[in-house]
This record gives sequence, structure tokens and C-alpha cells, in this order.
Amino acid sequence: MKEISELTFPDDLRYTKDHEWARLEKDYVRIGISDYAQNQLGDIVFVELPQVGDKFSQGDEFGIVESVKAASEMFLPVGGTIAMINAGLEPNPETVNNSPYDDGWMMLIKPDDLAELDALMDKDAYLEMLKGDE
Repeated sequence: MKEISELTFPDDLRYTKDHEWARLEKDYVRIGISDYAQNQLGDIVFVELPQVGDKFSQGDEFGIVESVKAASEMFLPVGGTIAMINAGLEPNPETVNNSPYDDGWMMLIKPDDLAELDALMDKDAYLEMLKGDE
């Protein structure tokens, strides 16, 4: 496992206490798991995602990511309707390990309330939380 200082945390993302990230892209929010989360899980072997059109509230469980070590639930950073999922993760779940913020994104959601993004942590607050967990 890598040290926190060896991991990447983009400035333009918002983060949750459960290690999901959210990126505002026009009227949508792209969602995935952080570099820290994929590092903790180890080699990811399976990703279960919801269906396009499914509707969720902020904090709802939306899927599962399984690694050789454990299975972990994923929770929505913002509520809304699933607009797109990353279908490439089904045949290649390891993409989440290799590129958690780019090719390894999970889904795109049409948010019900963009203000929910404001309740999430910025990079500095997320790093402070992680350092407290060490």
C-alpha cells in the first residue's frame, strides 16, 4: 500500500467521508472512488453499478466494489438520477486502480440539488481527515 503522500487528490473534486469523489461537469456530476479508496482496497476485481435512470438521494448506497481483499459499498455524494454509467468497468474493473479519476470513473448523475456539493470536503479537508485516520 502507498503512503498518503504518494497518492493523487485533484483540486477540482469534492470528497466524501466514505472516499467517493464528485466532479461538477456542466449540469452533471461525475462520481468515482478516490485514489486512497482504491489503494486501501487493493486489486479491484468487480464493480457493481446501478442502472441508467435509477434515482437516489445523497448518501444512498449505489453500488459495490470488490477487491481480492474485501467488498465495499459505495455511497452517493449527491442525490439525483443516473444519466450514464461507465460500462467499461464491467469487463475491466482494474481500471479503477489504474485511473480512479479519469478512466475509472463510476457514473454521471443529474443532481437534484447542486448545493449538496457544497457539503462535501475539498481536497485540503479530505487530506486532513485521512491524516486523522492514520
